[in-house]
Amino acid sequence: MAAMRTGRLIASLALALGLASCGRGVSPVMATRPVAEAPPPAAGDAAAIGSGTVKVALILPLTGPGATAGAAMRNAADLAVQEFQNPDLKLLVKDDRGTPDGAREAAAAAVAEGAELVIGPLFAGSVQAAAATARSAGKPVIAFSTDASVAARGVYLLSFLPQPEVDRVVDELAAAGRRSFAALIPETTYGTVVEAQFREAVARKGGRVVALERYPAGNPAAAVGRLAPLITGPGAQADALFLPDTPEGLSGTAGALTRAGFNPARVRPVGTAIWNDPRVFALPALQGGWFATVDPAGYANFAQRYRARYGAEPVRVASLAYDAVSLAAALNRQYGSQRFSETTLTNPSGFAGIDGTFRFRTEGSSERALAVFEIRNGSTTIVSPAPRALGPSGT
Repeated sequence: MAAMRTGRLIASLALALGLASCGRGVSPVMATRPVAEAPPPAAGDAAAIGSGTVKVALILPLTGPGATAGAAMRNAADLAVQEFQNPDLKLLVKDDRGTPDGAREAAAAAVAEGAELVIGPLFAGSVQAAAATARSAGKPVIAFSTDASVAARGVYLLSFLPQPEVDRVVDELAAAGRRSFAALIPETTYGTVVEAQFREAVARKGGRVVALERYPAGNPAAAVGRLAPLITGPGAQADALFLPDTPEGLSGTAGALTRAGFNPARVRPVGTAIWNDPRVFALPALQGGWFATVDPAGYANFAQRYRARYGAEPVRVASLAYDAVSLAAALNRQYGSQRFSETTLTNPSGFAGIDGTFRFRTEGSSERALAVFEIRNGSTTIVSPAPRALGPSGT
């Protein structure tokens, strides 16, 4: 009987959110470029969203740096409350002004007003500041920074982190029988982060990194020259080439590879979600290349509903605020007094969101179910759909 009641509860949540749960134990939380700024909240209504008894802080940059993103994320939070059909939540909306000091003040005010959970902030420094206050009060944080270094026990990052993207594309390459990897890594903070994950992912799959060259951002020619003997011609030892650079950086790298005789049909180029850009799709050296990112279908549906309500295009990260608020509402409805406990928030089965299934690790980072795309003739196609359920962590 208890199992039947739980099944009915999950089904009712899925119906309320417009999504079915994905996989065993997965809780539903509902599930491009900006063309117009999101309208700011109307005067006088920024202090709270909803009128429920469970208070949750929503800390965003509503003024100062990041204000456009903050306004869109606030709107997305409001949309989540409306679409969840009157959840027992009251969002205490706080402006952190895009600064650590503002985030610290916002978190302190929210905790003093009875917030049980903090959603936000957006920027890494602000996350650290707000988390210090929230954790000292025993309140968990679901933040939006892409800097995994600010994650910690009780500070969970609901964002698009590069580490799961690296893992996913390496997993898919290994499944396709590719075991020898080369890499061209820009000397940037992003490059350093993804290089570490790349080495770990290749080793976990029993592969080997036959060569790795670093280069100053925007100046890849010398590194390509050093690597060329291992990725071109009859002496090529690698069967995949990892290129984790921006569209701007990849333009120069791809040109240098073409001049060196690189053949993407023989050595598959691979990257991360920052490849998801038409400028990358047009590069001859990257045709046939693979990269991992979220399936866009859920976001397209969300953006349509957002435009209908607010008359503007959401910023891409607005879906994260929607998912965080929907998650808080679903957990409150399903788990009662244990709604925001560590055990509840780190459920290994994860949660179904706009951008697919996600879960939080105990140390605060997150994992996502990602699709693998292939670049073909200046466009992309999915070669491996995002799984509906996440496998065991770290495999």
